[in-house]
Amino acid sequence: MADTTYLSEEDERQILDSIQKWLEKKVAPVAMQLEHDNEWPADLVADMTELGLFGALIHPDYGGLGLSASTYTKIVTMISEEWMSLSGIFNSHLMMSIVVQKFGTDKQKEYWLPKFAAGELRGALGLTEPDAGTDLQSIRTVAKRKGDKYVVNGTKTWISNAIEGHCVALLVKTDPDAQPRYKGMSMLIVPKINPETRAPLPGVKNGRKLEKLGYKGIDSGEFIFEDYECDAELSLVGGKEGEGFFMATGGLEIGRINVAARSVGIARRALRESVQYSQLRKTMGKPICEHQAIQLKLGEMAAKTRASELLVQDAAAAYDRGDRVDMEAGMAKYFASETAVEVATEAMRIHGGYGYSKEYVIERLYRDAPLMCIGEGTNEMQRIIIAKQLVKRNPA
Repeated sequence: MADTTYLSEEDERQILDSIQKWLEKKVAPVAMQLEHDNEWPADLVADMTELGLFGALIHPDYGGLGLSASTYTKIVTMISEEWMSLSGIFNSHLMMSIVVQKFGTDKQKEYWLPKFAAGELRGALGLTEPDAGTDLQSIRTVAKRKGDKYVVNGTKTWISNAIEGHCVALLVKTDPDAQPRYKGMSMLIVPKINPETRAPLPGVKNGRKLEKLGYKGIDSGEFIFEDYECDAELSLVGGKEGEGFFMATGGLEIGRINVAARSVGIARRALRESVQYSQLRKTMGKPICEHQAIQLKLGEMAAKTRASELLVQDAAAAYDRGDRVDMEAGMAKYFASETAVEVATEAMRIHGGYGYSKEYVIERLYRDAPLMCIGEGTNEMQRIIIAKQLVKRNPA
């Protein structure tokens, strides 16, 4: 595979311009209604397929756009400003794709990645279980080798794209008795339909669609595996058992940068709406932007939003250089998500009763923001990761 060559500034600008026009023309008019109806945005997903977003980070050798993380995060932020849920649809898919691209065998890359890049097969990263979230080593889903196949049994939950998607990068225990526990974990690419015929496969089904406070439109659901069989050669990522834990955490790096970028989008939209509203709303004979109490809010909102942008840029640049980025991604994810919650909350206060109304975008931002503090590893865990890496990189 050829070395990745990232876009020129002009090419990047053209892509960003085309996405901005799509957001204005196609997304803005329908986002509010689709979100409130919690409806899968089929037409917009088709548009994103045509725009190549499901192949954004996949190398051009396999039909993807091969974008840098720096360009990708700009796209994610732009889309999240308009409707954050859309960015989750292709990011969850790309986390699965990155696992194959970084760790898969040549045969696996050649088989899966063109289908992923074209949006022909869309999917997700399947880590979370009813009794295992941040502590991945506690998963109970088991895959047993039988000849040239794996037989999978277990349940995954809170999986984005579980219902509308077609496959999942599934973290499983191939050796439940291994010590330490992470050495018994492997990653499988598991379709729920036959990739060639599109017919449903036996042994896998979706559980219920999970209702959420925010993050509407995108489906979050369950996978239930009962004696599900998959081809070992195509499914076992990298062709070797016991390496799934590191593949999962490797996929989470770009996921955390993505969540940080989404958080920036939420914060930027909340700030923009607040700046505009504060100039139009008048109390005591003048626009509320002239009241010092509102100025203090806007000043802090703006500074923290910009700081979040810079942290995302820093993490994305490190990812593009091929550096280890768990600390940088953790910093960006932690700070940007907390900022999104704070800025969305302050925006609601600035808007007063209108901010609480479903007729304004503010209440949606207020509901979407808390997910950013939870998704792809809680912020409590991010601070621990940051501290451990800080000590490790700076020995006394």
